[in-house]
Amino acid sequence: MSAGNLFDLTGKVAIVTGSTKGIGRAMAAGLADAGASVVVSSRKQELCDAVAKEIANETGAATLGLACHVGEWDAIPPFVEAVRERFGRIDVLVNNAGINPARIGIVDMSLDYWRKLFSVNLEGPLRTSQCVAPIMRDQGGGSIVNIATMAAYSGGASICAYGASKAALVNLTKSMAQEWASWNVRVNVLSPGPFMSEMMEGGERTAPGFLDLVANGTLMKRIADPGEIVGPVLYLASDASSFVTGDDISVSGGMQK
Repeated sequence: MSAGNLFDLTGKVAIVTGSTKGIGRAMAAGLADAGASVVVSSRKQELCDAVAKEIANETGAATLGLACHVGEWDAIPPFVEAVRERFGRIDVLVNNAGINPARIGIVDMSLDYWRKLFSVNLEGPLRTSQCVAPIMRDQGGGSIVNIATMAAYSGGASICAYGASKAALVNLTKSMAQEWASWNVRVNVLSPGPFMSEMMEGGERTAPGFLDLVANGTLMKRIADPGEIVGPVLYLASDASSFVTGDDISVSGGMQK
């Protein structure tokens, strides 16, 4: 295969959870631009439909807006089956949906809060991958990309549940890669550093100087644009990474793990 075709996803079908805004939307649009049919998913059907239509208009790709709350274990199998029925296959799964609703210290953390974060950030990717991997196996293979965070490696004050859930996701990724290598299902993790988002903008509004503080935590001294996640996810989703599985790639401007 020539270098020019390594990133081509023509004929492939990709699911991106949490893809109606931020890096999720950027990844969905990037995969569509590479030729994939893309499933745009988040909790609200109207928003999924709107973003799916936008991406279709931008890229010319086939898209499907399909809501699913990945924190609800039993909602995931019918979601995956609906995608399979629509497109006949699933080649790429990007487990991007995640939450970090509030900064809560360890002493003040409730069990309900802890379980809420783990249900979305860890159990969601687990259940979605459980449902998708056998489909990939039966069609000859596929790629699963889990989205973690640099907070998985260093922890941080008031983000205990978020960091712990993502650290568990990194570990889960390596286990999935080992179990499913014989199925030709590759499983890798991307760990973003600071990307511009509504959460970042909100942090600056409530604490002026927040953006500069976060940017200075990177070697490149800046916050990334959401579009800068596209190259790394396209690499892991495509044949460009055909001999890569169980790996953990940071996209963080040089932050240290």
